Amino acid sequence: MNRLFRFNQLWQLTSALFREIIREPGVLFWGILFPILMSLGLGLAFTKKAAVVRKVAIISNTERSGAGSDNTVIDAFLQKNCEKNLSEEKEPWQWKYVIKDEKLGNSIFLFYDMEWDEAMKLLKRGTINVLLVGLNDSVEYHFDPVNPDAQLTYLKLSNIIGEGEVLTVKNNTEIIPLTVTGTRYIDFLVPGLIAMGVMMSSMWGISYGIIEKRSKKLLRRLVATPMKKSHFLIALITVRITMNFIESLVLFLFALFAFKMTIQGDISALILMFLAGNIAFAGLAVLVSSHTSNTEVGNGLINVVVMPMMVLSGIFFSYQNFPEWSLPVIKNLPLTMLTDGIRSIFNEGAGYNELAMPILILTATGVLFFSAGLKIFKWH
Repeated sequence: MNRLFRFNQLWQLTSALFREIIREPGVLFWGILFPILMSLGLGLAFTKKAAVVRKVAIISNTERSGAGSDNTVIDAFLQKNCEKNLSEEKEPWQWKYVIKDEKLGNSIFLFYDMEWDEAMKLLKRGTINVLLVGLNDSVEYHFDPVNPDAQLTYLKLSNIIGEGEVLTVKNNTEIIPLTVTGTRYIDFLVPGLIAMGVMMSSMWGISYGIIEKRSKKLLRRLVATPMKKSHFLIALITVRITMNFIESLVLFLFALFAFKMTIQGDISALILMFLAGNIAFAGLAVLVSSHTSNTEVGNGLINVVVMPMMVLSGIFFSYQNFPEWSLPVIKNLPLTMLTDGIRSIFNEGAGYNELAMPILILTATGVLFFSAGLKIFKWH
């Protein structure tokens, strides 16, 4: 009987908090409409300032390229004009070519020798944007035709490969647009927006909501009730996860119909990854909001958490653009793990084998943060 009473108490509390959220018009705009508008704008007319460093894959699989020997146009260009990397253990690229320009800045091309499947995976992650296949008398360029950065990379490469004594290939160049699912920018963007939505919704919806109720003395009134603080927090988290699921589903359905986006991996693994990310950020949100009653302080604490991850975790552009020494830290951020996991399911066909560890880490992180926040949580 006591268990039934507690379950009913938790259900009524969850229902009340859910009705409180959906009555706010701002929730519909910022949680549902705004991500759709962002994905539409960036997906249709995305432009990015030319990067200083451009990473290019050179396909080494001769069966795919049809090359009968290693004496191709690209090989001749690399050996004559490029700097060979003598310490690949520190930097994984094999060749480097620099276009010096005092007015516009230098353009550095890093060439990576790899096979087709590996190159396609890095293309979908945004690490590279152009694939080169060298034949005896021509070059094949593989890239997303609607990616302006890839187009600019192609234009620069087609002008430098073939200079001097190397065979001119401008008339012997074949452009093969990549229309494979997962190679477009919108395929890169939408999973990032879903992950960022989970973080922002959890941190602001849970953290700021608790801090605001505490500052208005609303939590003080709950002390006199038989409600446990764990029930209050679990109900709040349940409502937020439900809202996050609805918002993410609407965004995906929009991308499905507007951009023909698909999920290539295991949907059940995607659901678990999504839940693990929600648990991680919900636990972090409880910890951040567990003690303070000052909304200004709370606003600062939330921004300290969300702003670095929003910039570093590869939502709008690949985090591979950051210095090599920072990548191990960036890859272990909760938002990065969630983004990479969702993106790998959408674009790379990933399943439980690839995502078991990230799911476990995110879930354990959320439980740890929630336990710590519950222990120091105060009503007033």
